[in-house]
Amino acid sequence: MNACELTASVTAMANLLAEKLDTNQISILAAILVQLGDTLATIAVQKDLCQNNGI
Repeated sequence: MNACELTASVTAMANLLAEKLDTNQISILAAILVQLGDTLATIAVQKDLCQNNGI
C-alpha cells in the first residue's frame, strides 16, 4: 500500500466511524487514538535507542 492509498483508507475509516458515533464518542475515540499513537511512538524510539546502545 502506498502513502496515498494509506491516507485514503484512514480517511474512509474516519468517515465511517463519524457516521455511527455522536460528537462525544468521536471526541473520546480521537483522544484515545492520539494517546495510542504517542505511546507507540515512544515505545518505538525506546526500542531503537536500546538496540543501538546494546542495552
